[in-house]
Amino acid sequence: MSATWRLLITEPASGSWNMAVDEAVAILAAAGRSPTTLRFYSWQPPTVSLGRHQPLTDIDCERLQRAGYGLVRRPTGGRAILHVDELTYSVAGPAHDESLSGPVLDTYNRLSEGLMLGLQRLGLPVVKAPATYRAGPEAGPACFEVPSAYELCINGRKIMGSAQSRRRGYVLQHGSLPLKGDIARLVDVLAVADEAERAAMRAALAQRATTLEEALGRRVSFWEAATVLVDGLTSALGIDLEEGRLTDEELALAQELEATVYAHPDWLGRV
Repeated sequence: MSATWRLLITEPASGSWNMAVDEAVAILAAAGRSPTTLRFYSWQPPTVSLGRHQPLTDIDCERLQRAGYGLVRRPTGGRAILHVDELTYSVAGPAHDESLSGPVLDTYNRLSEGLMLGLQRLGLPVVKAPATYRAGPEAGPACFEVPSAYELCINGRKIMGSAQSRRRGYVLQHGSLPLKGDIARLVDVLAVADEAERAAMRAALAQRATTLEEALGRRVSFWEAATVLVDGLTSALGIDLEEGRLTDEELALAQELEATVYAHPDWLGRV
């Protein structure tokens, strides 16, 4: 029999709430009180998320405020992402779930296979970056500048970035799929030495990453993207999905995590 995961599609929300919900679902899934969950969501206002260990000094906070963007630190690693005009997914479940078990890269590869199959449904030549790819210490502050192992690329340009966290008996992986717009907008709020450096970083990011609209030559809605990713993930993982909603327990834990962690200045400034 196929395993059944819950499918959540939640309303656009702040960065602190989105991160709190991801972790709340993961914690309760590890405790056996929530099912393994695939969630699709977006961000309001547009928000820059930092990787768990990324220095806050990578961001020019004055420019960020002028742009009207939010700022949050993720529970997962990686570099900065501007969440705007995109679909974000998360997978949260217990470490013993058959699709999430095993070494980190094996799980990452398994989920990437499903995401890749989904995007290929749109007619795109999506491939996974080789397992040997790593973002080393010399990598810049922007997540989409270079792909890591098994991240998704189209004609050598990164189209989807993901990151994973394993704590307290859970696996949490989430990732960003840019649907449209200027992929290099993030650079406008990075802390750089001068405007010449900013222009060079913008040009480099535009060459190394892409959006679904640019790759496909047409607009893809949030709902169309979610539909093909559901198709790819269920096919690759051999799972069924049952649409649901956040439980009262999940909402209460998310509210606690938002207040004590993700909206708290100590968490944002921890690095």
